[in-house]
Amino acid sequence: MDRRRAIKNLALVLGGVISVTTVGILIKDIIIPDNENSNVSFSATDEELLAEFADIIIPTTKAAPGAKAAGLGVFIPMMLKECYPKDLQQTFFTGMKEMEEKCQKEYNKNFTALSPEERTKIMEQLRTESLVDIKKPSFFILARDLTILGYFSSEIGCTQSREYLAVPGRYDGNADYKPGQKAWAT
Repeated sequence: MDRRRAIKNLALVLGGVISVTTVGILIKDIIIPDNENSNVSFSATDEELLAEFADIIIPTTKAAPGAKAAGLGVFIPMMLKECYPKDLQQTFFTGMKEMEEKCQKEYNKNFTALSPEERTKIMEQLRTESLVDIKKPSFFILARDLTILGYFSSEIGCTQSREYLAVPGRYDGNADYKPGQKAWAT
């Protein structure tokens, strides 16, 4: 199974969790023309920022490492450049830069230098702004969706955050579920 098909299958499974915009992009059987492949470029600093951003959405817990450990700082730009059309790439990139400007304006620091409380406050502001016009894709919505998609399709997300059984055997629709047991990844 190729990566695009695997991601589309995962998008169907996570359909209730990620936004319509992201599901639409992942389900479409589009081939982005060569002249539309990527019009943004992410630096190592941008990847670090995205890793920290994603780690607020899915932090490390006692049970499993968070989004940063799962490599989301690299995953998010890769997905944007390979699977998203130019307009959404630009929306994401512009929104990320606007978030950095907001951090400078409010705290005189960049996002990665903020305290966890300050980062959370910025994220809450971005979330609130994204709810104003839910039909229009925003940096926050795209980043959140890619964080969820990337984390739960990563090795960490599938094997440590969820219950994993490499060879599940026969189907049992009445399998015992113990209180506190993780949800199944397979």
